[in-house]
Amino acid sequence: MYRKYTLKNGVRIVSEYIPYVKSVSLGIWVGTGSRRERKSNNGISHFIEHMLFKGTTNRTTREIAESIDCIGGQLNAFTGKEYTCFYTKTLDTHLDVAIDVLSDMFFNSKMDEKDIELERKVILEEINMYEDSPEELVHDILSELVWANNPLGYPILGTAESLTAINREEILKYMKENYVPSNTVIAIAGNFDYDYAMQLIESKFGGWEGSSSRKNEYTNTKFNQGSVVKFKDIEQAHLCIGFEGVAQGDDRLYDLMVVNNIFGGGMSSRLFQKVREERGLAYSIFSYPSSYCKAGLFAIYAGMSPSQIHEVVKIIFDEIELLKKDGISKEELDKAKEQLKGNYILGLESTSSRMNSIGKSELILNEIKTPDEVLDRIESISMDSVSEIIKDIFVDKPFSISAVGTIEDNMDFKKYMS
Repeated sequence: MYRKYTLKNGVRIVSEYIPYVKSVSLGIWVGTGSRRERKSNNGISHFIEHMLFKGTTNRTTREIAESIDCIGGQLNAFTGKEYTCFYTKTLDTHLDVAIDVLSDMFFNSKMDEKDIELERKVILEEINMYEDSPEELVHDILSELVWANNPLGYPILGTAESLTAINREEILKYMKENYVPSNTVIAIAGNFDYDYAMQLIESKFGGWEGSSSRKNEYTNTKFNQGSVVKFKDIEQAHLCIGFEGVAQGDDRLYDLMVVNNIFGGGMSSRLFQKVREERGLAYSIFSYPSSYCKAGLFAIYAGMSPSQIHEVVKIIFDEIELLKKDGISKEELDKAKEQLKGNYILGLESTSSRMNSIGKSELILNEIKTPDEVLDRIESISMDSVSEIIKDIFVDKPFSISAVGTIEDNMDFKKYMS
C-alpha cells in the first residue's frame, strides 16, 4: 500500500512498505532535467548530478562512496529530460546511513571550482564516448530532429560548446531556481519502520526553505517531419524512424504498449521475426514508446549493413501498412497483455523498481496507480482500443528518420514520406 506525506515546506514523501524483503531503496527526485534548460546552459542538470558526488563540507568524494560501499549498498543517480534522481539501495538496517549520505550530498555539496573543472573534463569524455556509440547516438539525433527548437530535443549530456559556458555561479543559480521543496519528491520502498523513516526525513529535510515555487508546466510541442544523416566511418548503419507518440499520463499509453509488444517490442515481435529471423538483415531491431509531459514518441530502431538499409526500411514500412490495414489478431492481443502484466509484476519484486515507479509517478503525474489499477487497465485493453491507437500513431501521420554510419548525405529517405 502506498502512503503519501507532505512536509510543511512542500516536500512530498511517497512510500511503500514491503515486509517480505530485506532491502530498502530511497530516492530524491527533483523535477528538472534537460527540458528545463536553455541552449546556452544545456547539460547543466546532468552536470549538477555529477557535482553532488564531488564532496561536501562533511565528506570527501571518497568518503561519500565509502559510506555506502562499506555497508554493501548502492549509491547512484541519473538525469532525464524532466527529472533528476539521486538514490540508494541498502539493507533495511541501514536506512539511517542512506538518508544521512543523500541529504549531505543534497544540501552540503561544496561545488569547488577545481572540482567543476575536473568534472567538466569527465563529462566531455562522456560525450565523446556517446559519439562513439552510434547505436545510442541515433536516438538522440532523432529527438533533436522531431523536437527541433524545443528543449525536449536537447541532449541530456549537453554539448561541448554549452558545457564550456557552465560555471559555479550558473550552477548555484540553477539549483536555487529548481532544487526547491515544491519541486522535490522523496520516494522510499522496502522494509522499513514508517514512523522512524518519517522522523529521519523530517530531521534532514523539514527545515529546508526554497526561494521559489517551481511548477512543472510544459507547453505543447510541435512534432517536426524530416530526415537527417550523420556520416561515421563504421561498419554498420544505425537507423531510427519516429512517429508522434502518446504523452505521459495519457491512458492510451497502455494500448500503445500492447501494439509495441506485437510490432517490435521483443524477440517474438513481427519486426524481429521478419527482419532478423526470416531475412537475416539485421542483428538488432526493435520499437519502443517514450512519453513525456504533453509529448510522446514512438520509435523504431535497426542496425544493419549500409547496403541493406533500404531493404530494411521497406520491410518496416510494409509491416506498418499491414498493421494499419489488418490490425492485430485476438491471439496476439491476449499474448501481448499477458506479456505486459508479466513484465510489470516481475518489476514489482525489486525495491529499486518500485521506488522508481512511485517517485516518478508522484513527481510527473501527482498520482500513483496501485498494482491492481495497472493490471485492471491492461486487462481492459480491447481490439477496438488497439485499432484506435494504431490509427492515432500511423494513419496519415508525419514521421522522421535519423541515420548514422557510412551513409551518403543525399540518401533519399524523403521518398518514404510521401
